[in-house]
Amino acid sequence: MDIFIGILIFIGTFCAMEFMAWFTHKYVMHGFLWSLHKDHHKKDHDSWFERNDTFFIFYAVVSMSLIMLGNSTDFWYGWPLGLGILAYGIAYFFVHDIFIHQRFKLLRNANNWYAKGVRRAHKMHHKHLGKEEGECFGMLFVPFKYFKK
Repeated sequence: MDIFIGILIFIGTFCAMEFMAWFTHKYVMHGFLWSLHKDHHKKDHDSWFERNDTFFIFYAVVSMSLIMLGNSTDFWYGWPLGLGILAYGIAYFFVHDIFIHQRFKLLRNANNWYAKGVRRAHKMHHKHLGKEEGECFGMLFVPFKYFKK
């Protein structure tokens, strides 16, 4: 029974991270921590590392902390919570950094309707270089208006 509950927690955490990504992006990245996120919209340096990558580090620390908490205490829920955050982070990294922004030259030839829709939606977000008016959405639940056949 604990395994079943753990799987449900993992899946629920993964799905909840889509909301957290949207919320963090809209209210934190385009809000009070714009100073860390703005180089993602307008690159003002020659480094491969962006100040925006700080957000990945934050969620990695949260994920690792939950896993370690689950490992060293009776709070076994830390494992599926931490692994759900980790799985979402990996998925987000592949979709956002590798597929969309091509930080690594992989997945360049993906041109199905979903791939085109995700790219189109992200391009609309990056059309705004400033803090305001950047339409925010998650990674998996992209508005259907961006999907054209």
